[in-house]
Amino acid sequence: MERLAKTTPTVKLTGAQKKQLAELDSKFAAKIAEREIALKDEITKLSAAGNFETVEKLQQQLIGERKKLQAELEEKKENVRRDSVEN
Repeated sequence: MERLAKTTPTVKLTGAQKKQLAELDSKFAAKIAEREIALKDEITKLSAAGNFETVEKLQQQLIGERKKLQAELEEKKENVRRDSVEN
């Protein structure tokens, strides 16, 4: 832990920043869940119909969208944290 602290100093966040981070987590969790529900419903219908090629494409699309949203979330969280360091 001590070595980690030397290379990446601990950032003190204000209550407002913690609230912003929690709101971002909540917002993006909802976005991810929304996409998962929509695509999984479609995947289920296509699986029942035997359209497995399209199912595979939708599963890959879901993985890609989840990664994209998680990357966007991390970027926004990093901006909030960076604002803490700059002030």
